[in-house]
Amino acid sequence: MAKLSQDDLLAQFEEMTLIELSEFVKAFEEKFDVTAAAAVAVAGPAQGGPAAEQAEEQDEFDVILEGAGDKKIQVIKVVRELTSLGLKEAKDLVDGTPKPVLEKVAKEAAEKAAESLKAAGASVTVK
Repeated sequence: MAKLSQDDLLAQFEEMTLIELSEFVKAFEEKFDVTAAAAVAVAGPAQGGPAAEQAEEQDEFDVILEGAGDKKIQVIKVVRELTSLGLKEAKDLVDGTPKPVLEKVAKEAAEKAAESLKAAGASVTVK
C-alpha cells in the first residue's frame, strides 16, 4: 500500500462531511487507544480575578436543536441549508435531538440559524 503524504490526507479530510469526520476520529481513537482532545494551557488566574472574566463577552455560540416539532421535513431542509450535511446525515441529526447543528459560530450567525430553525417549527437553544 502506498504511503499517503500529509497533504494527501488533508485533501481526503476536506471532502468528508462533519459526521464522517467525527466517525473517523472515533474510529482512530479506538484503534490507537488515544484521545483527540484539544490541548489546554495551564495558567494561573488572570489579573483582576473573576471581574475580568465577567467583562469578557462570549463570541462563539452553539446552536442546539432540541426537537423537530411537527414539521420534521422542513427542519431537515433548514439543517441541510445551514450545514454541508447530506440528506441522510441531516435526517439522523434531526432524529437524534438534542444535538448541535452549528458549533462555535458568531452571534449573528447563531441567531440567524436559530430563527430559520424556529420558523421551520423546531425548538432551538443558543448557548
